[in-house]
Amino acid sequence: MAAYGRVILKVSGESLRGADGAPVSAKSAAWLAGEIRGATAAGAEVGVVIGGGNIIRGAVAAGGGSDRVTADGMGMLGTVINALALRLALEEQGRPAVVMAARPMGAVAELFDARRARDLLASGTVVMFAGGTGNPFFSTDTAAALRAAEVGAHALLKGTKADGVYDADPVTHPEANRFEQITFIEVIERRLGVMDMTAFSLCRDIGVPIVVFDLFQDGNIRRVVEGETVGTLVKEV
Repeated sequence: MAAYGRVILKVSGESLRGADGAPVSAKSAAWLAGEIRGATAAGAEVGVVIGGGNIIRGAVAAGGGSDRVTADGMGMLGTVINALALRLALEEQGRPAVVMAARPMGAVAELFDARRARDLLASGTVVMFAGGTGNPFFSTDTAAALRAAEVGAHALLKGTKADGVYDADPVTHPEANRFEQITFIEVIERRLGVMDMTAFSLCRDIGVPIVVFDLFQDGNIRRVVEGETVGTLVKEV
């Protein structure tokens, strides 16, 4: 039984990278699809926002130049490529999946529509929300928070390489302590890097909790949606 009936899963594009360095690996996509299927088997409705950093990062593409708008557009296209790869992997495992893009993509992907997205999620279809917010200067973290608000998600799950939120960088501070639960206010006061502030503020405003967890531990997505204590839960008191 899912503790969170509807979730937005935010993952980086790096989750699709191959062991050989290929930007998109069928094996990695199949693994991630299997993890998502585990969450749907537990009864959760899952929407996915995936980054594009494995292909290109908008800010890096700008190279310090002035045309950030074009560079961010390149990054948005990278997220579409990743979403299509994940859709294919899900479909190959028998799970219905749809890609909805923030900007028109013709036959490549549906144009995002909140009402249709809610209907698809309710039917058990996994929905990949691609193209970020459709606007430059906004991260895919912000896109995930925005889609969570628009589809009425019960939680935003941020899958990362870390196993939660710490009071210091655990790489440089081995004595750092991990929080099992922390409030939005505490995150702000301690200046902890949960996600970019626009995304974080939106989740706080709409009352959607954030779970930061280790994506690469088998079964963790399912454990989170089932309500197990995995990673760090960020919520209001």
